Amino acid sequence: MSVMDKLKQMLKGHEDQAGTGIDKAGDFVDDKTQGKYSSQVDTAQEKLKEQLGNDREQTGGPE
Repeated sequence: MSVMDKLKQMLKGHEDQAGTGIDKAGDFVDDKTQGKYSSQVDTAQEKLKEQLGNDREQTGGPE
């Protein structure tokens, strides 16, 4: 089982809170680096949210 699979399993049912945490973490990094890496941080945030979103669509989508 990969690390991402373990994270998805732990976060199941709390995707919205995880998304908020991802946003806060990105804002923290932007603040500490004075926005120097903001485009890379934004990309990382999008990728993480996409991973969580894909799992949500697979388990909660119509059949």
